Amino acid sequence: MTFQPVIPTGGLVGWRFLQRTYDAQIQAFSSSAVNERDTQYFLENIRNVQSAEDLVSDRRLLSVALGAFGLEDDLNNRYFIQKVLSDGTSADDALANRLADSRYREFSQAFGLGPGEVKKTALITDMEQIAQKSIVSRFETSVGETDDSMRIALYAQHALQDLASQSGSETKKWYDLMSLPPLRSMMETALGLPSSFGQLDIDKQLEIFRDKLSGLTGSGDLSQFSSDAAVENLTDTYLARRQIADLQSTISPAQTALILLGGSA
Repeated sequence: MTFQPVIPTGGLVGWRFLQRTYDAQIQAFSSSAVNERDTQYFLENIRNVQSAEDLVSDRRLLSVALGAFGLEDDLNNRYFIQKVLSDGTSADDALANRLADSRYREFSQAFGLGPGEVKKTALITDMEQIAQKSIVSRFETSVGETDDSMRIALYAQHALQDLASQSGSETKKWYDLMSLPPLRSMMETALGLPSSFGQLDIDKQLEIFRDKLSGLTGSGDLSQFSSDAAVENLTDTYLARRQIADLQSTISPAQTALILLGGSA
């Protein structure tokens, strides 16, 4: 039986509890029989994968591989995933490079099964990292079954810092963020942007994102999130706004104000 994450309440109070207990909870989660068996199977068999077809034909291997990149919903899309892997990422017209979601590019690069690429499936350290990422992603998904805002907050703790540390211009980092649904959702909520925001021209979205972030933090650059404190402050803002939105959807504005005032007393 898989360990189920414990989240006693939502909002910032629940987030603080999850932060305090994270190490113990994810250890218990990774040590569950199901996750241990899947990890062991992946590490024992991934080295035998020589092609994209090999990987997608083994459902257990593919489940771990996709899970490491938050793409587990594509488990049944075998032809699509095989194309992502077999195209690789070297060519500009490779499928992964044409998709808006940059996780597919990272997924394809991780295994090196495209034309002229170096296969990575026999690199033990690389595959161990993928197996561990899959456990982390599974834990986040399990948390999301109780509270989706917590799932997004957990994902952001590592994804934002990874994005901030990438080489390239700030504009490229912003476009990468906009292509990652969890980070985009978090940023839109934290900055108070409406649900219709995504209908704007992409360059206009970038302009507004940077302007709003600058108003909130003093800088419109994503590089600031290489700092733990910057990630924590954005996460707190996101969770507070989500909690307010959730309250407003179920109770009157006057009741929301009383609850928030009571919580700050």
